[in-house]
Amino acid sequence: MQSSKRQKDKINVCRPKDAPRIILIDIFKDEAEEFIRVARALREDLLGVRLDTPSERGGVTPDLVKKVSARLDQAGFSYVKIFVSGGLNPERISVLNKEAVDAFGVGSYLSDSSPIDMTLDIKEVKGKPIAKRGRIPGKIENLKLKRIK
Repeated sequence: MQSSKRQKDKINVCRPKDAPRIILIDIFKDEAEEFIRVARALREDLLGVRLDTPSERGGVTPDLVKKVSARLDQAGFSYVKIFVSGGLNPERISVLNKEAVDAFGVGSYLSDSSPIDMTLDIKEVKGKPIAKRGRIPGKIENLKLKRIK
């Protein structure tokens, strides 16, 4: 894990200082813990956090929203907004809307064509297998893919 100052410096290089920051984190540990670490690094520069938990871990649940909201509040970051995305439809939004969600990101449900849902995950860093929670670390052979040079 990088130091909070180093993370903030990297984020500030990529975005103008006055641009709102809504951070999505690929979760290696615990969502609330990682969001608090980012909030401590960015402080008032952080507008919100985005929950997009993989379906392999049950997606974003009301309990997860409650946990993240409570932990942010307890750590002094009650101003941080909570955004939810990933596999949303009217029924899921209706359930999650009862919690401390400030906004929803809806994509595939609105599409007029059949969506092809996919993710791109970091699976290896400097030869070391790695994966976020709910995923298998390391390269996985896929015979359907061809390497393009």
